[in-house]
Formats: sequence, structure tokens, C-alpha cells
Amino acid sequence: MTAGVAEEKGERPMTLLYSEVEEELRAAVRGLLADRCPPAAVLKRIESEPYDLDLWRTLAGEIGVAGLLIPEAYGGAGASASEAAVVLEELGRAVAPVPYFTSAVLATHALLQSAAVDQAGDLPQAVAVDRVRELLGRLAEGRATAALAVSFAASPYRPERGSAVRAGDDGARLSGSVSGVAGADVADVLLVPVNGVLYLVEGAGVEVVPSLDLTRPVATVTFDDALAVPLGPVDVAEVLRFGAGLLASEQLGVAEWCLDTTLAYVKERHQFARPIGSFQAIKHRLADLWLDVVRARAAARGAVAEGSAVSVAVAQAWNGDVAVRIAEEALQLHGGIGMTWEHPVHLYLKRAKAAEIALGTPGDHREALASLAGVPGPE
Repeated sequence: MTAGVAEEKGERPMTLLYSEVEEELRAAVRGLLADRCPPAAVLKRIESEPYDLDLWRTLAGEIGVAGLLIPEAYGGAGASASEAAVVLEELGRAVAPVPYFTSAVLATHALLQSAAVDQAGDLPQAVAVDRVRELLGRLAEGRATAALAVSFAASPYRPERGSAVRAGDDGARLSGSVSGVAGADVADVLLVPVNGVLYLVEGAGVEVVPSLDLTRPVATVTFDDALAVPLGPVDVAEVLRFGAGLLASEQLGVAEWCLDTTLAYVKERHQFARPIGSFQAIKHRLADLWLDVVRARAAARGAVAEGSAVSVAVAQAWNGDVAVRIAEEALQLHGGIGMTWEHPVHLYLKRAKAAEIALGTPGDHREALASLAGVPGPE
């Protein structure tokens, strides 16, 4: 579809370029993070209080990132996934310890899907209208945080992984547990999918478990005959596919920071009276990494612009590996200082590695891509 036809139909033409609005949003988020979330501040808090909820309230209340995907009728911005992706790029660049991805992306998308809310703000009478309306308003303003009670290790191809929750006969109580839930420890409400229905739960046992990524804790969530409000049908695989497409933008942000920081370091670090960046072997490695980032940007933008199963699989098959590879190269090229706790590069490597196995590994997405593209595997 051409841009002109798309505009006549009221649709947004597909493009991989950033709009002026997206660049303004990027500048606002980057400026706030530079002031409030430098690497030293993240390092200082991750072992005691990982999440920076004051920063989250500022991002949500003053910049409005929490309501980007929520229709204007409920206090949100009614924006598209492209705007949300720009925020995730910047949060990835800062490894910002805020629950944006878990609350404003995954949980919010599941809520909107289950309540069948469209951009006009219509709500069918079959769902708990008042509860949904009230919760959307609180989420949009950052007054509440939600988490989708699905394992972060689940994927669009195995959405049930890590979940063992069942609904009672009356459909108003839940029992069981879900392992590896990201964002549950700071969530005011939990959205729990059970047998294709999304439930709203405000009381559950949450036990934080060890996680490689200290800036995004995961937890085991337990429901012991917990009161629950059924909201409507939910396609968990589609929610996870949507999340995986946007996670590629966060991985892009991680890779960009690692490359930019390494480029700056090799220009300053001298050996044999020369900057190490002037050595041909270093130049070649960095050139390869730059090309990887360019491809990662195209893949991430394609995933949010198109949103198809193929584009998401492509983005995750590439970006998951690339973020880890560039973070590893950044650590190596920083030499001895890169191996220390005081240098933040380890935060980026851990975020990249944890994200690589979240919502499907690159191998999972490559396998799915082969099937989607009709490419037969080896016999």
C-alpha cells in the first residue's frame, strides 16, 4: 500500500524511519535518563532496591510513557508500537530499572486485548467495564503498575511454559503458581491468563528469585484460592509475540550503548603511544559491530511497523544474538576495567543475555521463521 492510499484510509503508512514526534519523544526520555539514571546510579541501587519507582513515576507522569498504548478516551496517548519502541530503545541504552516493558507493554496490551478496547475507546458490555476503565486510567497516569503473570521464559510458540494456574468452579478464584514472572514484585495488580481468559488479581504471593539481570528481577507468583475478576478472552501467544517484537527495540538500545561506549573508549585508551582504536584489528571488529547494529535497527523497526509473525521472528532471531555479541565485545575491548564491577558494561551484558532467553530464544524464533517461510528443515 502506498503512503498516499494509506493516508486517505486513515492508516499510518509503513516506514522504518523515525518520525519527528518519535525523535522528540526520544529526546525527552534520553534527557531525563541522563539526568536521573546514569550508570553509576543504577550500579548503586541494584543489589538493594533494583527498581527506581521515583524515576518511573516521572517517566509516566511527566512524559506520559505509561499511557502510550492506551486510547485517549482513558487518559492515554493512543500512540502506536513505534512510539513505544523508541522509549524501549532509550530504556535499553540506560538499562533503566523501571517496569515499562512489563507494565506499559505486556500487561497493558493483554488488558486491551481481553477487553476488546479499540482506539476509539469502545468497551463491550460483556467485560467488567468499570474495573477495566478505572484500571486503564490508573495505568495511563502511572498511578498503578501491572504485570502479566506469564513466565518471562515463555514464548509465542510455548505460551504456557512455567504456568500452572487453574480457575475454581465458580470462575472467581485462582490457585496455582507461575515461575519467572518479570515485574511482579512491583506490580499493584496482576493480570493472569487461564484457559484463554484474562483475570484481574490484586492479591498473590510473590517471591523474588535469583536473576542474571539485576535490573529486571523475576519472581514466582503463587495463588492460593485468590479472588479474581474475569475480564475477557486473551490470546497469550499474540501478546507474547507483540512483546517480543518490542523487546527487539530494547535489545537494539543495549547494543547501541555498548558500541558507542566502546568507540569512545578505544579513542582514549593508548597503547604503544597510539589510541588502540587506530589498530587495524580493532577497526575491523568495530566495523563489523556497526553493521550488526544497523541490521538490528532495521529488524526492530520492521517488527513494530509490520507486527507480523515473520517480522517479529526475524527481529528476535537477529537482535537477541546481536545484543549479546556486542556486549561481549564491549567487555573484551574495555580490557581490565571492563571486567570490574565498577564499570557498567556488565549490566548491559546481563540485560542482553537475559533478554536473549526471554519471550523465546533466537533458536526458537529461527525455527518458527523456517516454518513460517516454508523452508524445510534437514531430514
